Amino acid sequence: MTSKLLERRHRLLGQHAPLFYDQPLEIVAGEGLWLTAADGTRYLDVYNNVPSCGHCHPRIVDALAGQAAKLNVHTRYLHQTILNYVERLTGLFDDTLNMAMLTCSGSEANELALRIARHTTGNQGVIVTDYAYHGNTEAVAELGTGFMPEADGCQRVVGVPAPDAYRLPPGIAAEDAEDFYVRQVELAVETLQARGVGVAGILVCPAFANEGLLNPPNGFLDRAVSVVRRAGGLYIADEVQGGFGRTGHHWWSHQRFAAVPDLVTLGKPMGNGHPLAGVVVPRHLGEPFCEAAMYFNTFAGNPVSCAVGMAVLDVIEDEALMANAVATGDYVKAGLDALAEVSASIGDVRQKGLFFAVELVTDQERKTPDAALTRRVVNQLKANGVLISSIGKHNNVLKMRPPLPFAREHADILLDALGGALKAPKQNAVGGG
Repeated sequence: MTSKLLERRHRLLGQHAPLFYDQPLEIVAGEGLWLTAADGTRYLDVYNNVPSCGHCHPRIVDALAGQAAKLNVHTRYLHQTILNYVERLTGLFDDTLNMAMLTCSGSEANELALRIARHTTGNQGVIVTDYAYHGNTEAVAELGTGFMPEADGCQRVVGVPAPDAYRLPPGIAAEDAEDFYVRQVELAVETLQARGVGVAGILVCPAFANEGLLNPPNGFLDRAVSVVRRAGGLYIADEVQGGFGRTGHHWWSHQRFAAVPDLVTLGKPMGNGHPLAGVVVPRHLGEPFCEAAMYFNTFAGNPVSCAVGMAVLDVIEDEALMANAVATGDYVKAGLDALAEVSASIGDVRQKGLFFAVELVTDQERKTPDAALTRRVVNQLKANGVLISSIGKHNNVLKMRPPLPFAREHADILLDALGGALKAPKQNAVGGG
C-alpha cells in the first residue's frame, strides 16, 4: 500500500515534494502525543510543534466545530470573537506591541512584516543568518539562505554567520565570539548601504531553531539589534517556531533577551494545526502602513480561526503547559546530558524548554559533523516508534520538538529509544547513511 501511495504522490505532487524518513509513513490518526499509521502502529510524536497542545485536542476541536456551525466570514464585518482574540493575544506582548494583523501562514506573516519594515524605513535591505528559513513565498524565499535558490545573489538580502557558541569560526576564541558575530552584522549593514538599498531590518528566529537551536554568545542579539537600529532598520522576531510557550520560561523566545522587537511574526502552533498566523506590531507602525497599503486577507482572522486561537491560549494556560515545558524540558535535558557522557557521537546538547538539539559528530575534539549517523538515528528511532527529525547547516543535529503536553513518561520512551539508536550497529540501522 505504501509503495502505491508513494507512486501516486510522485505523479500528483511531484517526485521532489519532501517526505520524512527513508521509508515514508502513512499517518491516519492523531491523539495527544501519539500518531497512528495505516497499519495500526502508534508513534510517539517528538517533532510536531504545530499541534503544540497535542493532536486533536478536544477543547480546540470543539471550538472549531462550534464556531464553524454558527458563522464563518471574512473580517470586513464586525465580530467580537476576532476582537477578543486579538486583545488577548497582544496582551501577552510588551506594551509597545499593541496591534495585530492576521494571516494564514508564517510565510505570509513574514512577508507582511517585510512590507511593513520596508514601508516604514524606506529601505529595502534585510539581514538574516547564513542558514535561515522564514517561509516560501517569493519575498521570504529571498531570505532563505539555508536552501532557497531565490536567496542566491539577491542584492537586498545579506546573510551573516549564525551565532554559534559551540562551533566557532576558525581562529576565533570563545571570549571573542560575541564581538566577531556583531562585527559581521556591522559588515552586512555596510554592504547593504554600499549597494544603495539601505537597511530595512534584521529578521531572525530568536531561538535560532533552523540553524540548530543555537545558543548565541551572551549579548550578541541585543548588540546586533542596536547596530541595525542605528542604521535605520527594524528588528523582526520570527516566533513561528519558538513562540506560544515553547521555551517554558516565556511566552516568546525573544523575551530571553533585552531587545524588544519592532515586529513579531507568528504561525505554526498558533492554531494547533488550523491555518492561523499573524504579525504583532506597534500601532504607530501598523496604522501608517495600512493607510498607505490596505492589508486585507480573505481567510485570515475569520471567526473560526480566532475561536481556535482563543482555545489554544486557554489550553496552554489551563493545562499549565509552559510550566510543563520547563519541568519536562529540564528532565529531558538531564537525560540527554547523561547520554552525552557515554556516547562519543554526541558533541553538544542544547535545550530551550521543550525544544532540543543534539549535535552528532565523528570527533568531539574537532567537532566534525556526522550527517550520516544523524540520518541513521532518525530512521532507527522511527523504526522503534519515535518520530524526530534533523536540522542544522550540516544536517547533523537531531531536532526534537514535541507537543507541549510531553511528560516524563514520554521522555523516558524517547531517551531509551535514542540511547538504543546511538548504540545500534551501522549495518542494522534502518535506512542507512
